[in-house]
Amino acid sequence: MADRVTVPALHRMKEQDRKIVGVVAWDFQVARIADRAGVEIVSVGDSVGVNLWGQRNPLEVTMEQMLIVAQAVRRGVSRALVSVDLPFGPVQESTGAAVKAAIRMVKEAGADLVKIDAAPDFPEAVAAVTQAGIPVWAQFGITPQTALRHGVDYQSMFTAGAQLPASMTRELVGQAQQLEAAGAALLDFSNSGPAAGPAVTQAVTIPVIGGAGGGPWLDGRVRMAHAAIGYAAATLDDKPDTYAYVAQTTLDVLSAVAEDVRGGRHIRGDVCQ
Repeated sequence: MADRVTVPALHRMKEQDRKIVGVVAWDFQVARIADRAGVEIVSVGDSVGVNLWGQRNPLEVTMEQMLIVAQAVRRGVSRALVSVDLPFGPVQESTGAAVKAAIRMVKEAGADLVKIDAAPDFPEAVAAVTQAGIPVWAQFGITPQTALRHGVDYQSMFTAGAQLPASMTRELVGQAQQLEAAGAALLDFSNSGPAAGPAVTQAVTIPVIGGAGGGPWLDGRVRMAHAAIGYAAATLDDKPDTYAYVAQTTLDVLSAVAEDVRGGRHIRGDVCQ
């Protein structure tokens, strides 16, 4: 088995210009597969509520739910770093609440690091969690509010050849440097784009990894496993641009099971046959 991944190892990967791979997982089986695939980070995202449980928005997921999901993922991972999102609530409540939540993630779920969303709004929480001995993956990036503040149409920013105002790039670089100074171990840069992305990546010494709206100009990428495999039921009506199409495969398989049951035939793999 390869050596376990560490935060210093990720920093060395940045120095050596080696890309870091992250996968978002919410269960034991997918986490185990991702770990076997050799990714560096398995991220337990708070998007589990919306994408797996049908919640209306990511603000609904609770600390207790995140702990249960994180525990399952931790059991499936032996090599990669396990990062767990702090759900909406503790960080917004107070720095002390953020530290307590991070400690619970480490003690009860075995998290290697925690992710704090909208981190530029909470640099004190980043610093306090770091000082408690828990590495922080600090999320920031371009939002509709950021675009509005700089007089830019948000949707047009992601078209080919789009240019960001220099003031926006400077702001994002400043936020990244502020988070690094607060002690963040990694940065999660959302919607980075080909202008701000390289500028931010070069402005800090810690790895800059992108999820939504990232690109090859960053130190690495993170992708939701269920999105990569085309798992969502909604894709049955609109074939996705993914690496596989598991939703369609699942529909075909379950339809075949139903046909065998209705036809009075044995079900494949049934140990009681």
